[in-house]
Amino acid sequence: MDGAHVTAEGLGLKGPRGWAFRGVTLDAEPGSLIAIEGPSGSGRTCLLLALTGRMKCSEGVATVGGSTLPRHLAAVRRFSALADVAGVTDLEPALTVGEHLRERALLQQRFGDSLRELLHPRAGRSHEARLRVDEALAAAGLDLETLPKGSRTAVRDLERVQELRLSVALALIGRPRLLGVDDLDTKLSEAELAEVWDLLRSLADAGTTVLAVCRTAPEGCVTVSTVRTDEDAPSPRAESRTEEDADALA
Repeated sequence: MDGAHVTAEGLGLKGPRGWAFRGVTLDAEPGSLIAIEGPSGSGRTCLLLALTGRMKCSEGVATVGGSTLPRHLAAVRRFSALADVAGVTDLEPALTVGEHLRERALLQQRFGDSLRELLHPRAGRSHEARLRVDEALAAAGLDLETLPKGSRTAVRDLERVQELRLSVALALIGRPRLLGVDDLDTKLSEAELAEVWDLLRSLADAGTTVLAVCRTAPEGCVTVSTVRTDEDAPSPRAESRTEEDADALA
């Protein structure tokens, strides 16, 4: 499935305590790796949720995969997925990796697939579910054989990178065109963070548009900042950060 083309012009979201973010403008081609950059509390997660159809913006307009926001939130939710978003995609520590995967595959069959697919024989649907799980695990780089107890490993026994890969795999079971991943910097060493960015680049290279929340974006991303110094500050604009750009800024 092709990734979603993401554009925004003057996008803003105002909450009870003021603007979560404002003046966001970007244009990212399908299969882009988009970094939402800024310190914690700067509206990064709100922007992630807005662009994936989970929050309704207060001003501006965005087009995601051909659907206009904030008018067509439900349409965007149907082809987007989230990973590692606190309070939204939390994993159950006592459940095993296998239980999480089976549950997500079952939910996908019942609520995510088309009516035509639901009419297929049960054996065919079970085979398709196994294929989806295997595909998602491979794309997320999570090898169950490397876990302490294989698929029976409880989430609480996973390392941070393994837990993040599992969350990504669960999101990929639905074969989304747009994948949003929150808080990449949390509890990761520099080497682990580089490993996770490599994973997200591989997903983008395979065609999925990826939105990733971070404190500092690496090179090679379409980057949009949620930081505003004051009300008259220029609107945050997306830019493709390359090695040449970094050298010029230095």
